[in-house]
Amino acid sequence: MKVDSILFPTNLVKRMDNIRFILVVIFAMLLYMLWQAWQIDYGPKPTLAESEQPGISSKEDLPTTSGTQTIQNTDANVSVAEPNAPNQSSAVIIVKTDVLSLEIDTQGGTIRNLDLLKYPKEKENTVVQGLRKMVGLEPSEKDLTPIRLFDGSKEKLFLAQSGLIAASGSTRAADHHSVFQYEKSNYVMQKDQDVLVVPLTWSETPGLKVTKTFLFKRGSYQITLQQDVDNTTDKVWSGRQYNQLLRVPYSDQSGNNFIRTYAGGVVYTEENKYKKISYDDMADENLNIKTTGGWVAMIQHYFASAWIPPVDKENNFYTKALDNNHYVIGSYSPLVTIAPHTQAEFTANLFAGPKIQPMMEKIAKGLELTVDYSWLTVIGKPIYWLLNQIHDFVDNWGLAIIGVTLCIKLLFFKLSQASYQSMAKMRKIQPRLKELQERFADDRQRFNKEMMDMYKREKVNPLGGCLPIMVQIPVFISLYWVLVETVEIRQAPFALWVQDLSAQDPFYILPILMGITMKIQQSLNPAPIDPLQAKIMKMFPIVFTVFFLFFPAGLVLYWVVNNTLSIVQQWYITKGIDAAK
Repeated sequence: MKVDSILFPTNLVKRMDNIRFILVVIFAMLLYMLWQAWQIDYGPKPTLAESEQPGISSKEDLPTTSGTQTIQNTDANVSVAEPNAPNQSSAVIIVKTDVLSLEIDTQGGTIRNLDLLKYPKEKENTVVQGLRKMVGLEPSEKDLTPIRLFDGSKEKLFLAQSGLIAASGSTRAADHHSVFQYEKSNYVMQKDQDVLVVPLTWSETPGLKVTKTFLFKRGSYQITLQQDVDNTTDKVWSGRQYNQLLRVPYSDQSGNNFIRTYAGGVVYTEENKYKKISYDDMADENLNIKTTGGWVAMIQHYFASAWIPPVDKENNFYTKALDNNHYVIGSYSPLVTIAPHTQAEFTANLFAGPKIQPMMEKIAKGLELTVDYSWLTVIGKPIYWLLNQIHDFVDNWGLAIIGVTLCIKLLFFKLSQASYQSMAKMRKIQPRLKELQERFADDRQRFNKEMMDMYKREKVNPLGGCLPIMVQIPVFISLYWVLVETVEIRQAPFALWVQDLSAQDPFYILPILMGITMKIQQSLNPAPIDPLQAKIMKMFPIVFTVFFLFFPAGLVLYWVVNNTLSIVQQWYITKGIDAAK
């Protein structure tokens, strides 16, 4: 077989004619996906009738374990309007550290209304506010309150629950419906204090005392839970510890609707590693797996909450779909037997905070995977590492993005060079191809033959400009997800008017620059021979500029820098080819 027949197969022309059409189809699909996202956020939502919204039975939100009492209340029909809603005898304990502010409900020792003090919901832009003041406008209102992770409100319900379940034959212990006694109602970490201890006690069952203790450390988003069981009876007591997260489906009303990330349940085991458990999965089937170590979590954009049981003990992970659109994911421990007049301790750790990968790696194995790059994790993690290294040097996340873009361009320099050389050669013969098209307008088969002959004479591979780009696509997509998922970039300033790389450019300067660079790049590439395709391609810079108006400034900054470097590289290569010709 001749080399020419390998480089220029007979159906190559057809592939070339279709490649831009495929791009147009992909573009249309993106538009449809964006429309679907808009419908999810703003479209009509089905509502349940009042009769279809029953309360949650107190036994339903407890884990179902083999050989244990799934309901410990004397009245199995007891129900509450809202899970863990405070009753008349419960109280709320306020806890504040240097990074967290939260409430502990004495009914069950449930954590709710947890605020991340270092992460406000919005950020003021001093340049925008200054300009508004100059033109006589009132400053725009920004919500500077902290991000609330756990939430006790009905609409955004999200709770961290824990408790004990007695085995059959043992007296009942304190679950998350039991009311605990407390020493004081307010705890504040002082400047000279590194650990804050919040104890709760329960002794409603004669001869059985449960002490639930929360430990908070300075600068940490990890909360240690200890449940000490003191059996002063003459009988053996057996039971398990459970820890669970209960929430309604998360909806980010303040986020960018063009950037959609996974929000839902996650489990990590040594056997199956990181696995998403969506709300639909929970509704379809209850999870029930046994593993040593691991963790369960509910994640959302930038933030995560996870219960982490002891790594050296076997635990069961479970999920439940309750009424009123409530979902539970949790774990329970092996059965523990406590001899008469002895004690036992159950422990677990709760993480509730930002998804900062170096920090999460130290807390639990695999916890950093909640920063979800999907199947591109193997590429995304090195890119994140490089982004961090550059930031440590320049101390500016915008400059770090520019640095990573430059490194990726250098990594693919040779591939890009081959692509641009092929495009430059294609551009040189474009007028002659146009002439052939006009000459053989009524004879498509003859036109294809003459075009292939020209490619052979000029030693041009029409696919040479596409293949090198295809190789780079996974890296570009990985970088996109790194920039979207990295919480360190959230509200991070760059320069001048760009004071939040995770928010859209307030003056749309970067998106306009992106459109200009895209148009310049397009002018350096060979135009499609087909007039209709040429018109469609000319619209791409305008359409993408409109889309990028709403994208985070950090992503647009990457595209502006990448396009600019590509223009310089392509112009240099094209100039060299022209000079050689």
